[in-house]
Amino acid sequence: MTITVLSESELRECATLDARAVDTIAGAFAALHRGEVVMPPVLSMDLPEQNAEVDVKMAWIRGFDGFAVKISPGFFNNPSLGLPSLSGMMALFSAETGRVQAALLDNGWLTDMRTAAAGAVAARYLARENARVAAVLGTGLQARLQLEALKLVRPIERAVFWGRNVDRARECANDCATRLGIKTEVADTATESVRAADIAITTTPAQAPILDTDALHPGLHITAMGSDAEGKNEIDPTALAAADLLVCDRQAQCAERGELRSAIAAGTIGADTVVPELGALCAGDHPGRENDEQITIADLTGTGVQDTAIAVLALEEGVNNGFGTRIEA
Repeated sequence: MTITVLSESELRECATLDARAVDTIAGAFAALHRGEVVMPPVLSMDLPEQNAEVDVKMAWIRGFDGFAVKISPGFFNNPSLGLPSLSGMMALFSAETGRVQAALLDNGWLTDMRTAAAGAVAARYLARENARVAAVLGTGLQARLQLEALKLVRPIERAVFWGRNVDRARECANDCATRLGIKTEVADTATESVRAADIAITTTPAQAPILDTDALHPGLHITAMGSDAEGKNEIDPTALAAADLLVCDRQAQCAERGELRSAIAAGTIGADTVVPELGALCAGDHPGRENDEQITIADLTGTGVQDTAIAVLALEEGVNNGFGTRIEA
């Protein structure tokens, strides 16, 4: 049996954030909606003494040659050590025999990329087509990647950043201006940032809301991707309920670890409320945004189906480009 091992540097070169990656993630969501996916709940382990968590996600997609199991540690004291908070790897198994096909030592890159691609998918169906101004709440890697992905689906010309650390916000804004060729600025408050924008992206690990109803305005779309575990919450539950359309990547998962969880706990959204899932939009079974006045929100918690889809794409690209080390086992 031959196993292909791809390093982070190889994966960064062959698996890029582009239109194909966005389309791949959209297709995965559509398959999930059509019932063509087996995806168990997320397995999580907290390490409170280390301010850390470890998530394990997996999914099988009908028709795919392989399925992925992803191990994703988040150690949030790491920046003080000069290390990134997130790391991890994916193992790809044959969907026919269960034998190991590949070890993708991505150190979190594939997760970062598929997360950003999911943001682009959400914007494709929920943001106004003429949206040109983005608000980015947060200053980390995902803030940068979400904006980069957004430019693949909407004509973004300007971005307004906000972060608790203004120096980091300026650094992030300057970096995006240079890399993406757009105008950027830094707002004093999150509300100011969102009020100036057509699309807002929340990318923080906040445990208390940073965006409330005062920031909402007609035509706004919000992609919320920071809340992916119990205890996290970026959007005030009243703001979530005030939206004309709320869409989840997976309702059951959002009810456990997303913004929806906070709204249910606060009583602003009923626990039995049926929320459309992003896959229904991708499959053409839900219209998404229906007019330019609607306020829309996408609650993205990250799903195993995204991991399998991006892992299969990465292995294909790696092999086609001659990357990887082959070992016999």
